[in-house]
Amino acid sequence: MSAFFLDRPKFAFVLSILITLAGVLALQVLPVNMYPDLAPPQVQVRAVYPGASAEVVADAVVRPIEQRLNGVEGMIYIESSATSDGAASITVTFATGTDSDMAQVNVQNRVKLAESQLPEPVRREGVVVRKQAGNMLMGINLVSERPGLDALFLSNYANTSLLENIARVPGVAEASVLGTSEYAMRLWLDPGRMNQLGVTVADINAAVREQNQIVAAGALGQEPAPPGQIFTFNIRSEGRLSEAGEFGQTVLRVSPEGRVVRLGDVARIELGARSYAATSQLNDQDTAFLVIYQLPDANALDVAERVRDEMTALATNFPDGLSYRILFDSTRFIDESINEVVNTLFVAVVLVVLVVFLFLQSLRATLIPAVAIPVSLIGTFAFMVLMGYSINLITLFGLVLAIGIVVDDAIVVIENVDRLIKEKGLDVREAVSQAMREISAPIISTTLVLLAVFVPVAFLPGITGELFRQFAVTICFAVLISSVCALTLSPALSSVLLRKEAEPLRLLSPVEWLLQRLTAGYSWLIGRLLKRMLVVAGLFLALLGLLGYLAATTPTGFVPEEDQGFLFVDVQLPDAASGSRTAAVMEQVVDEVLQDPAVSDFISVSGFSLLSGSGSNMGFGVVVLKDWSERESASLQPAAVVPRLNARLWAIPAARVMAFNVPAIPGLGVTAGFDLRLLDSAGVPPEDLAATADNLVLQANQREEMVGVRHNLRANVPMFDLEVDRDKAQLLGVDFGDVFLTLQAQLGGLYVNDFNQFGRTYRVMLGSEGAYRSRPEDLRHFEVRNNRGEMVPIAGIARLEPSQGATRIEGFNLNRSVTINGEPAPGLSTMESVGVMEELLTELPDGYTFAWAGQTLQELEAGNLIVVLFLLAIVAVYLFLVALYESWTLPLAVLLSVPLTFLGSFLAFRATGQALDIYAQIGLVLLVAMSAKTAILIVEFAAQLRREGRPIRTAAADAAVQRFRAVLMTGLSFMLGVVPLVMASGAGAASRISLGITVLSGTTATVILVTLMTPAFYVMIQSMRERLSGPAEGLPAEPEQSVDGQSGQPV
Repeated sequence: MSAFFLDRPKFAFVLSILITLAGVLALQVLPVNMYPDLAPPQVQVRAVYPGASAEVVADAVVRPIEQRLNGVEGMIYIESSATSDGAASITVTFATGTDSDMAQVNVQNRVKLAESQLPEPVRREGVVVRKQAGNMLMGINLVSERPGLDALFLSNYANTSLLENIARVPGVAEASVLGTSEYAMRLWLDPGRMNQLGVTVADINAAVREQNQIVAAGALGQEPAPPGQIFTFNIRSEGRLSEAGEFGQTVLRVSPEGRVVRLGDVARIELGARSYAATSQLNDQDTAFLVIYQLPDANALDVAERVRDEMTALATNFPDGLSYRILFDSTRFIDESINEVVNTLFVAVVLVVLVVFLFLQSLRATLIPAVAIPVSLIGTFAFMVLMGYSINLITLFGLVLAIGIVVDDAIVVIENVDRLIKEKGLDVREAVSQAMREISAPIISTTLVLLAVFVPVAFLPGITGELFRQFAVTICFAVLISSVCALTLSPALSSVLLRKEAEPLRLLSPVEWLLQRLTAGYSWLIGRLLKRMLVVAGLFLALLGLLGYLAATTPTGFVPEEDQGFLFVDVQLPDAASGSRTAAVMEQVVDEVLQDPAVSDFISVSGFSLLSGSGSNMGFGVVVLKDWSERESASLQPAAVVPRLNARLWAIPAARVMAFNVPAIPGLGVTAGFDLRLLDSAGVPPEDLAATADNLVLQANQREEMVGVRHNLRANVPMFDLEVDRDKAQLLGVDFGDVFLTLQAQLGGLYVNDFNQFGRTYRVMLGSEGAYRSRPEDLRHFEVRNNRGEMVPIAGIARLEPSQGATRIEGFNLNRSVTINGEPAPGLSTMESVGVMEELLTELPDGYTFAWAGQTLQELEAGNLIVVLFLLAIVAVYLFLVALYESWTLPLAVLLSVPLTFLGSFLAFRATGQALDIYAQIGLVLLVAMSAKTAILIVEFAAQLRREGRPIRTAAADAAVQRFRAVLMTGLSFMLGVVPLVMASGAGAASRISLGITVLSGTTATVILVTLMTPAFYVMIQSMRERLSGPAEGLPAEPEQSVDGQSGQPV
């Protein structure tokens, strides 16, 4: 094939131009994301049971739905929560690769089967089934400098004027406002006046329902009409009420004397908030915090850009004094990370070309790999489009590492042509032709070895498989294009650009002198090593033992924690703490957080927790860090900021406050660290489950391997149990439904119906004034009417007894559960803390089990796959080499180099404290191919020289020396290509450093150890092979002699 393109160089140029153009076009349509679509698909079911306790919601709502959903096709696990505000949430997590649309349909069908078992108020509120969005994409803070635009106005404006528009943006899964809710018509009842006038909650509920409704009044003269009817007139009724004054005129009762009792006589009516449970602030200023979630398969950067454009357009209609800020934006991290990797890509290309120039000492020769690199890299984008991939960190890492690989083929071509011109005096065309005859087979074989390593990896399942697949496929396509260029473009360019009479640049003569000295030293050392095979074997076994020790003691992990530009804060006050106490604590949290030099802003929400849901004693905050360019110091990185913040926040006596980093991969939980579920399989009371969790957390926090271990079950929250004397109620003729309706309205808030205002529909809510619902004794204020028309005090038939219970009940795989989170101690990996937890979990009492979820579950699955991964890679290389060499033993000379390469990486892990995470594993798989490729360059040529009749040791020494310059050049170019990864800082630096350290240290070991010991491995294996089966026909037996390693002559 090379001869064809050597005669037709323009054909080769056109082919490369077409490949490049295809890649450029692909770049215009490729989406950009942080990661591939990794998070397992999730479908969430939501329902509300107004006024119900967590226990009631769990039994009446969650349990029927869970039982129907259990075992739905593709399910990994199902988890649920029921809270004291009546909210129910069930989330089904499916296996990675499951079609999310079909998963939603399957869940929807099963929920329909369960709806008949749900209480009527739940069905009236509606059961929502939707695909679970990943982590929060971004947040918009609506703020005002005008005194009249209070928190309620901001929240309602966000709900009515922003939320609906943002929700229509393509790629947005959900948008919601955290904090004060939208408007509602609040009917604040005065129980004293109601009792005086003989009015009950049931009377008010019925009257408002009757008089606040939309009525179709019909028309006059509508067909069929009497003959001669010449007009038709529509009749327009008053319809729903809209103003507080109109609701006040609602007639409750008319006495026989004509005296009218109206709603305004027994209630204070105002346009208020639907809920007062949560409030939000930006620093110390009231705000409406609009949170946006993206669809799982949407392009994060595109969605964020569309949202910004939409907000720019909406802001033109803002009232005076109203503005917005986008401080929390996860796409900043994505954008910065991608830009950093792209910059790394360009720097790596420049460094690689510089190395090639130093070795070749010719601008013309350097131009050949300088052209081949962009053709291979840009052309890869075309194949990424065909595979449905995106531009993400994994595919870009593949391209960064591919630089050092794709340049190898061009280097081998140029170096061989240059050697033939200098050593044999051939003209350029003849040198190119002979060089291609010599190296076409090694180029193809090394390419096939790379494919043999990566193709099996692409079939691994789960999140780990998807990460490896995109990395592997990207490199495979880049290498394939590189091989095509090496066999077509490189010989064509060599014949056009190279000159026989070209002299090396005098400026670089010191480099040439150094290379010659290195080659001479290497030649001498090879000669000495081949004389001492027992020493080589002993050294290899010692290094193998060291590698085994390091591999067994190196901590493992999934992905390193990243500096994403923000942190989260969780606030927990004592059980049953009021909302005003929580708001006061949040003010202290704001003051403490804003004092940190790394912090830019702080967004706080009272009454809501990202970990535990809604509750008056809970709070949540987003710590917005300064830009990465302002935080280059190690003291301003999250690893230092989180402990520093926690030291200050833990000093707040009124609450437990904790800052924590977020998971590196969106959608895998809400916290970094481990994610454990303690399961109750025996049906014990919640307080027993909480006690067991308390004991486990206490033991875990006493271990030095973990910090900040906590759980979220509060089973002893002070509350009251309503006890109704049913016999007395029956005797007095009181309907139980009236009792419960009255208490729900007076104490919990009753949703009556709707009204229209500002072009929107809002709720009408019934509830008593705050002064009548603050103490247990207030039960005496409430009365109901019996079947004889008499008013009966509820306190006469019911009482509130002090009690304790849970405000949030969780479930996991149909068992009651507790979520336990924690972080590894500084310098340790998540898997080390998981190991300690599993040790503690062996001592659980009977009736308790445990399960891992979220990112921890994925880490555990990834850990089980790593052994399979490397076995696949090594077996694939071995089988390919067996087919290549027609020998079962000779491939061992190549594979014995792999442990030496790994040793370099594991030594670096020990020196830097790095864990064997997913990026390190990706790097190690790549190193299998790189070390094999280096060894093949030596073994292939040694085998060729042996076939020509040279003695085994002479063949090994000559092959090593002749390939040394090419091996050194490719090794150094690859090493310098990954140096920018090791020196990374800013957004996404942790993953780049992890991958860079692995590959740089492994490649260093390849250049030093593999090049030194591979000739010895060849001699060992080939000698053993010929002793067992004899030399090939026509070859002399190996004499017992040593060589000087350069001339191949006996010493």
